[in-house]
Amino acid sequence: MEVVGEEDVVIVGAGIAGLTTSLGLHRLGIRSLVLESSESLRVTGFAFSTWTNAWKALDAIGIGDSLRQHNQQLHGGVHEVRCVKRKALLETLERGLPNGTIRYSSKVVSVEDSGFLKLVHLADGTTFKAKVLIGCDGVNSLVARWLGFKKPAFAGRSSIRGYAYFEESHGFEPKFLQFFGKGVRYGTLPCDNHAVYWFFTYTPSPQGKPIVSSQTSHCSSELGH
Repeated sequence: MEVVGEEDVVIVGAGIAGLTTSLGLHRLGIRSLVLESSESLRVTGFAFSTWTNAWKALDAIGIGDSLRQHNQQLHGGVHEVRCVKRKALLETLERGLPNGTIRYSSKVVSVEDSGFLKLVHLADGTTFKAKVLIGCDGVNSLVARWLGFKKPAFAGRSSIRGYAYFEESHGFEPKFLQFFGKGVRYGTLPCDNHAVYWFFTYTPSPQGKPIVSSQTSHCSSELGH
């Protein structure tokens, strides 16, 4: 076991939650080390609607205005709602952090107590000592298991999400459109003049087979109603 050093704060996971937490601590003058299992920033995924409270949080860590410049506000309602690309948010968060904050290729395999410290063991044999350990490592979080949290439970709904890019302007108004049916909900929202995020969420039929083709057929039949 190679103990690299002692850190005040270790964050497991360099996703949106992990990088936002790290940047928030940095704004307060608190250093943190982010351990990420992948070799680089994981920017796969699509986009999401970002509402008023989220913008307050982004403003608090100093990146709200830079994101607003590239994401138009949707019309209607009293809330500030914008579609933000996951890739753009992650890259903006990463740029705001000091060099060396994120340690890539650092898969955490176990955690153990050591007095007032936590020993964070990596797959490559490296061990970090942490005064504070924060788990931001997703739905199957190793940190959550170590803390004794319950396993995540299926909510009973499934979803399909996508992202469409138009070389020329897509022509959609800056509005959040949703369509509701029997057990289904579909929505679209433009991120800018060229990109549109869409989603489809549904409750699968109890009689349906758990395969993509049957789920797609079920969605189509429900929309027909």
